[in-house]
Amino acid sequence: MAQIFRTLKRRFGIFAPRVAVRAHMPWYWRWIGYIVLGALVVGIGLTTYDYGMELAGFRQSEAQRVIARMSEEIQSRETRISELRTQVAATDRQLQIDRATYGDLGRQVKLLSEENAALKEDLALFQSLMTSEEKELGLSINRFRVQPDSLPGEYRYRFLLVQSGQRVREFQGTLQFVVNLEQGDRKFVVTLPLEEQKSAKEYQVSFKFFQRVEGTFKVAPGTVVRSLQVRVFEIGSITPKLSQSVSVS
Repeated sequence: MAQIFRTLKRRFGIFAPRVAVRAHMPWYWRWIGYIVLGALVVGIGLTTYDYGMELAGFRQSEAQRVIARMSEEIQSRETRISELRTQVAATDRQLQIDRATYGDLGRQVKLLSEENAALKEDLALFQSLMTSEEKELGLSINRFRVQPDSLPGEYRYRFLLVQSGQRVREFQGTLQFVVNLEQGDRKFVVTLPLEEQKSAKEYQVSFKFFQRVEGTFKVAPGTVVRSLQVRVFEIGSITPKLSQSVSVS
């Protein structure tokens, strides 16, 4: 009996366990609440992140636009640099062409000036010969010159063939050059034209009053030209009508 009493006392007395009374709620409402609460937390987090990014002046989309704009600007500048390099190369080529052209023009002007001066000398000489009192036909060589040319071993000669007197007729003939050479201790002579060059136009003359003769010849390297003699032959003759020599310094 005492045992029963103690049992009831423990169950309903001050030592009895506490009992919580809760209202009954279906499980799906609890899950809906959890979902809503989670969505709310996520929304608050995203809003806070976005606001923080905006407050810091940085957005992912804005960064992408800035990167794209900078890439376009870099590409544009590279294209412009490439165009400028092409223009510089073209300008440099044009400058080289212009320099070469100006150099050629300068040489041409110098050559034409020399030819003009030579023609003036020829005219003055011809006029003086035509006003002379010579009655007989005379053939002469005037201003015979020989000098080294621009290329090594090349020499240029020039002279003026003139017929003076009254009732002159056209002179037709050929030229022959005798070159006195020296190579070391050896001295020798070369006659021009060579056999295969005898029909060359530069060795033929045809004129009535005067003809200017100019040409070049080459010698072997290490050979020194001491003098040059020109011989003028009339067509059909084996004896020179006249000759003249000039020393080469």
